[in-house]
Amino acid sequence: MESVFGLVGKDFAIVAADSSAVHSILVHKTNEDKIMLLDSHKLMGASGETGDRAQFTEYIQKNVALYQFRNGIPLTTAAAANFTRGELATALRKNPYMVNIIMAGHDKDVGPSLYFIDYIASLHKLDKAAFGYGSYFALSMMDRHYRKDMTVEEAIDLVDKVIMEIRSRLVVAPPNFVIKIVDKDGAREYAWRESIKDAPVPAV
Repeated sequence: MESVFGLVGKDFAIVAADSSAVHSILVHKTNEDKIMLLDSHKLMGASGETGDRAQFTEYIQKNVALYQFRNGIPLTTAAAANFTRGELATALRKNPYMVNIIMAGHDKDVGPSLYFIDYIASLHKLDKAAFGYGSYFALSMMDRHYRKDMTVEEAIDLVDKVIMEIRSRLVVAPPNFVIKIVDKDGAREYAWRESIKDAPVPAV
């Protein structure tokens, strides 16, 4: 029942994801951050099997950092997306990762961009994308309200509309979401949208 979605605005890109870690009928936690900062100007939102998602996103993050360490320049967003797609395609013939990815970034000469990469290694550059059961509502809402020249405030308002739609229409909707943004100033956490909080772990 995961929900990961993103969009590109005027000079920024936003990725939002639910923060529920579930297995079968159990909710283990509601503050799982499924959006990884790849580097200073890239975000990667992922959905899929928990182990595959954690292992694969960390593997990509470390390889992107290794490239910058070896060569002195960072990968562009397009290059990072193609590298990720290549790793998924290689694994597909051996031991597939059940991971779907939305990668967003901002490059000095190109501006903001968003890439859709699914578990069978298809790659598309899009203005808006979504994965998971929440995508049924996210894509329809974005089709109706999305514009390419949206400001940050307008885009966040649309993200909030999508979250409210998922919460009210999806039968087992995730309660909490994290929103991250990337622009010329870098990638960073923007906000959490929480309707419940995990109980604190008591001190022993």
